[in-house]
Amino acid sequence: MQTASTNTCERLCNKSIRDISWLLNIPRSTVSGIITKWKQLGTTATQPPSGRPRHMTERGQRMLKRTVRRSRQLSAESIAKDLQN
Repeated sequence: MQTASTNTCERLCNKSIRDISWLLNIPRSTVSGIITKWKQLGTTATQPPSGRPRHMTERGQRMLKRTVRRSRQLSAESIAKDLQN
């Protein structure tokens, strides 16, 4: 049994970029980009951006601190004190 994606693949495998873009009604540059990405990476998934991550904003830092405080786990020192008592 063939699925819709299998049928689509069989129809598009030997077509040109122009034919594929016309059949799917999407721009040629999009088809070309997808094909290039597939050939280079073996996937069409979005890759993480390169470079250094952005600095956290003040708001982000406050949210992170609040989250850590809420879900704070016991420290080793406090566990040791509780075991001694």
